[in-house]
Formats: sequence, C-alpha cells, structure tokens
Amino acid sequence: MAITSAICTSFKQECLVGTHNFTNSSGNTFKLALYTSSATLGAATTAFTTTGQSSGTNYTSGGNALTSATPTTSGTTAICDFSDLTFGTATVTARGALIYNSSASNKAVCALDFGGDKTSTAGNFTVVFPSPTATGAIIRLA
Repeated sequence: MAITSAICTSFKQECLVGTHNFTNSSGNTFKLALYTSSATLGAATTAFTTTGQSSGTNYTSGGNALTSATPTTSGTTAICDFSDLTFGTATVTARGALIYNSSASNKAVCALDFGGDKTSTAGNFTVVFPSPTATGAIIRLA
C-alpha cells in the first residue's frame, strides 16, 4: 500500500469536459478525506473510497468540505487554493489525504502524501495548504 502525491489522471481529462467547477458561488463542493498508510492513493485514483480511510473521534467518513476555492493564474500556470482545513478536537492518525468532488459522483482531484503518519489526540488536526503560487499551489496546471 502506498500514497503518492499526484493530480489524478482522471481529473485532468474531466477538466477538459467541464466536470469540475471551482468557482465559490456556483461551483461544486470539494472535500478532503484522511487516509492511513494502508490506503493506495495516487495518479490512478479515480474516486473517493472508504478503503484505508482514517477513523477516529471527530473525524467523519468522507472528511470535511474545503472552503474558499480560489481559481486564478500565476504566470502561465492555472492554480487553485483552499483555506486550511481543521478537524477540531480530533483523535485521528493520517498518512495522507484525497481531495475529491462530492458534487460530481465523488470524482478524485488529487492525492496528498503527508510523508509520514500525522496524529492528533483530542486536539486540532489541521491540513495547511501551501502558498497559491505557480510552484506551490496544491492544484496547478502548467
């Protein structure tokens, strides 16, 4: 089992046919689900799955909705940024995450590898998104 950070291949094709809309006011709902080291996530992931998903206190299957989706450009790169996501007072361990579009049949957007297990014990488990730049944004199409 392995988690590899990647923009999902299916997401790239789905962008070309208009499946995903990141616009805040009229767009789709994107969620982030947490996964343990037993999950297999990466470029080949096509949809949200419960297999290998984290579980724990104050973490609900399917994760939480992401907010402030902000599609823009940085130079010649299209990027999307989200607000940091906190699972409050959570007791949970995660090795990675999946961002997916819950408005479009739970289609996968990208897999995230945290580089090791991250644990929260009755505290905040926060996923901090990188700067929205051409080289740092979590979602970038160059």
